[in-house]
Amino acid sequence: MDAVSEPHVTDPEWMPELSAAAIDAAAQRIEPAVARTPLESAPRISRDAGAQVYLKREDLQTVRSYKIRGAYNVMAQLSADERARGVVAASAGNHAQGVAYACRTMQIAGRIYVPTTTPKQKRDRILWHGGDFVELLAVGETYDAAAAAAQADVLRTGASWIHAFDDPRTAAGQGTIAREIVEQLGRVPDVIVAPVGGGGCLAGMATYFRSLSSEITIVGVEPSGAVSLAAALVMGGPVTLDEIDPFVDGAAVKRIGVLGHRVMGAFDASVTAHPVFDTLPGAAHPQARILPDEPLSLPSGAVHITHVDEGAVCTTMLELYQNEGIIAEPAGALAVTGLSQLKLPAQATVVCLVSGGNNDVSRYGEIIERSLVHQGLKHYFLVDFPQEPGALRRFLDEVLGPDDDITLFEYVKRNNRETGAALVGVQLGHRDGLAGLMERMDYSRLDCERLDPGSPAYQYLT
Repeated sequence: MDAVSEPHVTDPEWMPELSAAAIDAAAQRIEPAVARTPLESAPRISRDAGAQVYLKREDLQTVRSYKIRGAYNVMAQLSADERARGVVAASAGNHAQGVAYACRTMQIAGRIYVPTTTPKQKRDRILWHGGDFVELLAVGETYDAAAAAAQADVLRTGASWIHAFDDPRTAAGQGTIAREIVEQLGRVPDVIVAPVGGGGCLAGMATYFRSLSSEITIVGVEPSGAVSLAAALVMGGPVTLDEIDPFVDGAAVKRIGVLGHRVMGAFDASVTAHPVFDTLPGAAHPQARILPDEPLSLPSGAVHITHVDEGAVCTTMLELYQNEGIIAEPAGALAVTGLSQLKLPAQATVVCLVSGGNNDVSRYGEIIERSLVHQGLKHYFLVDFPQEPGALRRFLDEVLGPDDDITLFEYVKRNNRETGAALVGVQLGHRDGLAGLMERMDYSRLDCERLDPGSPAYQYLT
């Protein structure tokens, strides 16, 4: 882990304060470009959560995510000279669309850096929103790599750096979501659940809500493969994670923003336990309270950062689509997924932020796969079949259950006259069917090895 402070192009000394007044001003500034998104009751989710849950539908925003709020607020405050020199931004996709929209609307030239892992759907939308005013450059496999290239561009050219999250002006624009929620609900909700990537949105919303009430419970949800805010709270300052899972591309950030950490740290936030904390230098003396990795009953007014498995996010995405007709991207489903980590009072009014809906349809194969694995319905095995007639038939008849299905079968080794190893994917009819399947494998004459999800062999072969 690298605990050295990240260099910033902007100087925090002259930056405006992040405050409720700044958020009110941002709301007026961005009104011409930003949609007032619905706050919708969610009966199915409310039933499952045991509370009254509302969804703040930023997936229906002008560029299908809340990111335009922060980008437009920053760019609307640029001087004539700054506009003439152009802007530079780095993004996993959604902030880039907000910047691109503002570039075309304000006729400002912009260069936007994205990771090479950014889905094609998001790249196409960036270019569509920006038109002739935007140049798109793909650099590195993570947001952080793209951000480093963007910062080098700013230092070289003198263009204005439009940060996706680590700028009070960006966070103020994103904090206008909280302002709208209060206006639409008629009061401050009891609980707000929001996704965490770089931390700007959560910082802005928390600042506004806490200016009105100290009783609101604030929950930030990170993907388990990128717990950068939780790690910063544990360490007392931003650290760079060695590795992240880029699947939840809108929230997969190796290093939390200074602003997000400062704001959430000031609220005395607690965190959910995570294995990565054991690898942090000095983690034996954590700066934040670490709570068990299980559903929690948080007291009124608590601020807590939790995490959810990427597979669980995929399950939520599919459920939102099939039941509510909501096309959420992975980061957009984080908050709703995070409800599974909470024990909510029956009378609580809870708002979940659906932060974006820019999901590439070509990703649904992986989404379904991750969901099935997470639910314990999809498993992979290396099976050593004897090279004799009827071996596969015996596997089907004696090992597979009546509701089980083979979804993958491919030989991985056939240089032995007596046996041949095959990679076999099995989808169970029921989650509790694994024990019976493993028992039947043990009694068969076949040599069967289950591949554990996350193991090197699993990653390589599947």
